[in-house]
Formats: sequence, structure tokens, C-alpha cells
Amino acid sequence: MRPIPTFLLALVAMIAATACAAEPTLLEADTRLARIAWRLTTANAALCRERQPVTGATLHAVDQYPAGAFGDTLPAAAVLVELVLPGTPADRAGLRENDGLLAVAGQPVPVAAAQGGITSTTRNAAQALIAGRPVDAPLPLTIRRGTASSVVTVQPVPGCRVEFEVMAGNKIGASSDGQVIQIGGRLFQLFDDDQVAVVVAHELGHVVLRHRARLEAAGATWGLLSEFGRNGRLFRQAETEADLMGAYLLRNAGYDPRSAITFWRTQGGKVDGGLFRSRTHPSSKARAEAIAAELATMPANAPTPYRPPLLARRDQPLP
Repeated sequence: MRPIPTFLLALVAMIAATACAAEPTLLEADTRLARIAWRLTTANAALCRERQPVTGATLHAVDQYPAGAFGDTLPAAAVLVELVLPGTPADRAGLRENDGLLAVAGQPVPVAAAQGGITSTTRNAAQALIAGRPVDAPLPLTIRRGTASSVVTVQPVPGCRVEFEVMAGNKIGASSDGQVIQIGGRLFQLFDDDQVAVVVAHELGHVVLRHRARLEAAGATWGLLSEFGRNGRLFRQAETEADLMGAYLLRNAGYDPRSAITFWRTQGGKVDGGLFRSRTHPSSKARAEAIAAELATMPANAPTPYRPPLLARRDQPLP
């Protein structure tokens, strides 16, 4: 009998390890994403044209879940505090998980519509009330805890104006429409937080560089024809810019920016599909090489946060 080739043994081991990796709960994935988003958005607030008050609390709403998801427990309100990151303004102010959010600076939070479908509309409306407040002014929140209502005043910090959410299920990709960054739930099963941060920073790079607006202004179209001709070139240019900006965003937030190089060299095929990737994206090898070349241009004594020359491109049309 011939011995099994080493590369096949390694492949089998990798598949087995992936299959046995514990799938995180939605709350665990949300918590990990919230920690990453907190670091990236607050550390890079100076680079973001649009900012919002950031508290360190994550909201969710009852109509984001199927009927009966809360069991026999009656939710305190239509919008609830899902989690509070330790040491953040929300934590210091005394906000707690499952607090019901009734009003933001005196403005009532919308009540979930009795439509029976699963939607993020109510949660998004509550987040918009917070996002519209001054970035560094005290933020009074009317909450209900149990049967008692009170006002908790949070002293937020400025952060980039963008929301984050985990895409439930087995999705491995990520996307941004300029307002919401969605991260596939499977990423949290496959990768550690530093690796997931590379993907999140890339998507935040799209937001910082205003790619959605710039692609629309350039006449780019999404869909089946997005990979071809000028359209494909526009998308690849935007993806490369987001990779480069993402490395700087990581660096500003205290991550090792070279982790982006390592990630795309060693893990990129799991995310972009390898040989079967969309041609709107460069190859993982090209992405790693572009990031390495870009970081080599950063001054050795660059301040933190660093505003790279790349930032000037957000006011220029995509070529």
C-alpha cells in the first residue's frame, strides 16, 4: 500500500478541524464584532467624514427574531440592549443587557409594527436616533428595567457613522453599502478576532473612502455584468483602495497592519473563493502584495491616528 501523501493528510486535518470548530452563537458573534467595531470606529473617527456618538452598547429589536424567540419572558420594550462592552461609556453609565430603550434624548423609540415578518427596521430607527445626536454631548436614554423606567445619561465618544451586523447562517462574505457593514457569521467560526478585524477594516475602508457614492457617480452597475470591462475595473480599484485603507485603519486601532498581508496570503482563498472568486476582486496574492507595498510607504514615525495620502482619493472620481 502506498503511503498517503503529506498534502492529503494536511488537507484532511484542515477539513476535520473546520468541521469540529464550535459554531458561535449569534450573541457570541455579535459580541466579537462589537469589540472589533468599537476599536476601529473610535480610533479612526478623525478619518471619517461622517461621525456619530458611540456608546459601546449594541441594540436589537423584537421584530428581528421569529415569534416566540424570547420564550415566556416579556421583553421590556420593542428595542433592547443586546450587549454592553466592558469599560465603555454605556458600561460606566450603568446600561445593562436586556434594558428596554424607550426614548433617546426625549424622542420616543419607534414601536415594532405588527406585521409578522422579520425585519431590522425598528432597530435601525432606534440607531438612527442615536446617530443623529451630537458626537460628544451627553446622551440621555430612557430605559425600562423590569417594571421601572429611568433616564441613564451616557457620555459617548465620537466614532465613524456606520452600523455593524452579523449575517446569520453559514455566510462567509462581507459587504458594505456605505451605511451598514455586514459580516458573515461563518467568519467567526473560521477565524480569530485579529483575522476578522482584517475583513471588518476592509469594509470600513469602503465607508471611509466613500466607495458606494463614487461607484454610483462613475456609473457602475451591480449584478451579473459587474465583473466585466470598465465596470469590473472600477470595482477592482475600489476593492484595492479598501484593502490599503483597511491596513491603516487596523494600525490606528492598535492592530498589527501587517496582519492584513498574512491574512490574504494564507486565508484569502477561504473568503474570496480562490480560483472561483468574483473578478470584481483582485486575487488574494495581489491583495497581499499591494498592502505590503503600501505599508512600505508609511513614514517610520507616523503619528496615530495616521491620515494616509490615500485619504485624498475619497473626493476624486474613480478612474
